[in-house]
Formats: sequence, structure tokens, C-alpha cells
Amino acid sequence: MVLWRNHMGFQLYDLTGVPPERQKIMVKGGLLKDDADWATLGVKEGQKMMMMGTADEIVKAPEKGPIFMEDLPEEEQVAAVGHTAGLFNLGNTCYMNSTVQCLHSVPELKSALFNYPSQKSNDLDHTSHMLTAATRELFNELDKSVKPVAPMQFWMVLRKKYPQFGQLHNGIYMQQDAEECWTQLLYTLSQSLRSPSPSQNPDTTKALFGIELVSRVHCQESGEESLETESVYSLKCHISQEVNHLHEGLKHGLKSELEKASPSLGRSAIYLKESCINALPRYLTVQFVRFFWKRESNQKAKILRKVDYPLELDVYNFCSDDLRKNLEAPRQILRDEEGKKAGLKAKVKSSSSKDNDAKMTDVEGPSNESVKPSNSTSGEGSLSDKESHLTGIYDLVAVLTHKGRSADSGHYVAWVKQESGKWIEYDDDNPIPQREEDITKLSGGGDWHMAYICMYKARAFPV
Repeated sequence: MVLWRNHMGFQLYDLTGVPPERQKIMVKGGLLKDDADWATLGVKEGQKMMMMGTADEIVKAPEKGPIFMEDLPEEEQVAAVGHTAGLFNLGNTCYMNSTVQCLHSVPELKSALFNYPSQKSNDLDHTSHMLTAATRELFNELDKSVKPVAPMQFWMVLRKKYPQFGQLHNGIYMQQDAEECWTQLLYTLSQSLRSPSPSQNPDTTKALFGIELVSRVHCQESGEESLETESVYSLKCHISQEVNHLHEGLKHGLKSELEKASPSLGRSAIYLKESCINALPRYLTVQFVRFFWKRESNQKAKILRKVDYPLELDVYNFCSDDLRKNLEAPRQILRDEEGKKAGLKAKVKSSSSKDNDAKMTDVEGPSNESVKPSNSTSGEGSLSDKESHLTGIYDLVAVLTHKGRSADSGHYVAWVKQESGKWIEYDDDNPIPQREEDITKLSGGGDWHMAYICMYKARAFPV
């Protein structure tokens, strides 16, 4: 038996918009029942029937059609994708690409480059000016593009400024050390990004990356002792059989032996140099000293030993006594805020902390509003110490890794944390999303990618 609804109900629906369950058909003055058999109705061709029923609301076409990603302006595509472009490998330039991607993640550096004048200052050499301008243009291209960028102009100027990056072997440009590229680029920027205005920080690069060390140099043989200060752009994590964690490597890196002339002995003697941090930067760079010169093979060999590193780095124990005192109040605020987030009450000040009341007042400001910790500094491009207080605690924001057995071969990759909190692996022109829990697994112990440079961002308190 063929029911009429199944036979023509859906055809009527297409014509009228009335669903089959709402259709009522009048045939020969009577209502067609639901269980009526279409074959026994005797309906003739051309016979008229009447249908009653309420139609569904007609679906209106959307006012605006769907917008596809490729139809958006390129800058909007960058925002939609959530990360910036990759960089084409121009021939063993992964060392350069990974360095650029890590430094490109620093908004304050991008802001300083944006404000860099097109005209060269009188006290800056031409190639330094050209390299700074090329860095600015490359950063701008990365921000505006979702397609891979070819850093040809930057590479040409880098080789002109530092000819070692233009070494050839059988007509092919050689692989270079990413740490050397990082150091040389920062040195150039430290010479060019200087502000003549007294209201601004005169040395942007030093404020962002500079670490002030104070060192006690002691000769046990003669009893001579002196204090030295120096500014560096990275801490060294020395690797030995006793080093399993970054903290242990940093402790080793802040102690060294050197041989120099002793005035009292009238000859060379061994001095022990013990350093501590006396001023902290906004971005703390750590280099894992994995390469050493191997005389047997006459090349740089690599230490493959696994050295763990944290997502959160606290350098309080490596600081001088004076710096520790300055960090105490901001660190207490941080602990209180973390306690509040965990549902705990802020620790009540004891009488022994009254000496810090004046410092606390300076940090907290005149209002009674709670101070929230920030992983960023006091605003993009702002470097004023008056606007934020460092705590000595840093969060990992970039890792530069090396895969291979030699610094002059292998492959470099950048792993960069985005503003959204997501991590992107920049393998030259191929950006790949990664999970945060996988970032700390780049600690070595085999032939896989292992951390060579880590960059941490200060956890600061805005005032």
C-alpha cells in the first residue's frame, strides 16, 4: 500500500512550503485520511484538489555572504591565524631565521625599531644603520604577512656588517652559530637604538636585555681581591657531569678561574671570579654552553647532555644582597596575589617587615587597589623603571634549539610563545602550533632538537 503522504506529500512541500504533517487534502468534497491508499483513490489526470495547511517561514538569504580567509586583507589574516609569518631559508640561514623569530617576539624592541629614524645619526657607522633599518623592515613584513617572507635584504646587510656570516664552502654559504648571530645583532642594536631625550631610556637594548654583574675577583695565593662590574646580554649555563638542571648550570656559569698578572707577586697567578646579578633586564637570555673546540677533530663539538629548564625561572638566589633587598617587596606582593588567586588570604605583615613599609608604599602607589602581576612590562615600548617593578621571576617566552652534532652544521629552529599563550614552532618558512608541555622536553639527551638559547620575560608589577 502506498500512502498518499509518501507519494506526493514532499512534492507539495517543495511547491508550497507546507510540511507533509500539516497538509490536509480535499478530494471530491471529502478530507483525505492519513491512511488512504493512493492506488485506490482513482485520481484522474487534470483533476483538481484543494490543499490546506500552514507553511514554514521562508528562510531568508543572509545579508552578507560567507567571508573566506583568503579574501581578508593580509593584516586581518595575520590576526585570524594567531601568529606571524615564517622565513624562507636562503641557504643555511636557519641560524639567522631562528634568531630573528625569537627577537621579533619582543614588543618593546619592535616599538623601538618602529621609532628608529630613517636618517643616520652622526655617531653611528653606515652598516650599523643599514642593519638596524633592515631589522625594522623585516619585523614589519613579518607582522603584516601570513605568507613566508624572504629576508634577502636583511641577510645581505648582515653579511656586510659581519663578514663571517658570508663564509663560503664550495660556493655554498656555510651554516653559522645562532648564538653569535644573536649577540652581534643585539650589539648593533645597542649602538643604534639610543635616545638623545633625557626623558627616555638612553639605551633601549641594555634596558631590555642587559644584565649587570658584580664580580669578586680573588687570588688565593697573594690574597689580592677586587670588585668588578660588567654588563652582559646573557647568562651562561655551563654543562658538566654534575649539571642536570638550568639552576645548577647557571651557578657554575657565575664562577670561573682566570689567569692574569699579579702586581704583588710580579708574575701571573690564578684568580677566582665569583659573580652575582646586580641589575635585571626585562628579558633574560640564557645560553646553554653546548659547543666546545675539539682538538682531535679540529671543529666545534656538541655536548648532548640533557639539562632540564623550567617554564618559570626564579633568579633571586643569583642576585647581589642589594638587589635582593629591592626585590623583597614586589615578591611579597606576588606571593599575596597568588595566595588570593588560590583562595587564601594575603599574609599579614609581621612586625619584622615594618622596615619595608616605605618600599611597599612606593611599589603599591597611593591608591588601595590591589596590584596585579603582569607578564608584560608597563606597556608596549615603555621601559620606564618607575612604571613597573621586577620580581626576579621570569616566564619562558622563546627557545632557540639546535639539532645535530656540530655548531657549523645541523638545523636551528625557534619556538615562540604568542600573545594568546599558544606556542608556535618556526621551522624556517613553516610555522607549526605546539603544546606548552612539549616545550620543556627540548632539554637534550639525544639527536633531537635541544635548547641552545632560552629567553625569559620578567614578571613585573605595574604601579
